[in-house]
Amino acid sequence: MNSVATNNQNDNTNQDGVIVLGVYIHCEGCANEVLNHLRGFQDVEGVEIDAKNHQVRVKGANADPIKVSERLRIKSGKHVELISPQKQDKKEEKKPPEPIVSEVVLKIYIHCEGCANEVKQCILKMEGVQTVNPDAEKNTVTVKGSMDPKKLVEFVSKRGGRHAEILKETNINKSDQNDANSNCDTHHQLVFAPQLFSDENPNACSLM
Repeated sequence: MNSVATNNQNDNTNQDGVIVLGVYIHCEGCANEVLNHLRGFQDVEGVEIDAKNHQVRVKGANADPIKVSERLRIKSGKHVELISPQKQDKKEEKKPPEPIVSEVVLKIYIHCEGCANEVKQCILKMEGVQTVNPDAEKNTVTVKGSMDPKKLVEFVSKRGGRHAEILKETNINKSDQNDANSNCDTHHQLVFAPQLFSDENPNACSLM
């Protein structure tokens, strides 16, 4: 499923009157849900879903970007990012810091595949959640996203009615940075190690 459209206009190069939203879309049902929430909303003339790039293009010359994004966020319970048009603020040119993406492993009792799917659908409704991978055999659920792990546990309890515990929490951004630093340190070690056997090293004879 690459795209679903409510009109016959395919000219996406004209950005006038086009609102681009970033929304995580994992299935066709999710795409249809987005369409239903936005179709017929104030001054919305058309909606196009780009599931591959997780984007929603809303056409309407008079549509309010803020109202449209808030409408979708409230109705779907998903995290919605307003990609275009962006707010123009001359006083503040600094971009907001990127959200910290983490991977959290939850301990949740899962007795069947249906139960696993129910838990997955519940967690996907939380703002900031990107992917959810339940493991029925191990009774664990791995969640990736920019959500708060503690609030995630509360969300599962309130919305899903299930007890959840945090088994493991990994900061993916920090982990990637550490890996890069580790590779850099290893490179320096490989460069300077041969100096132990150089003529300039006064301790070289002690190795004989």
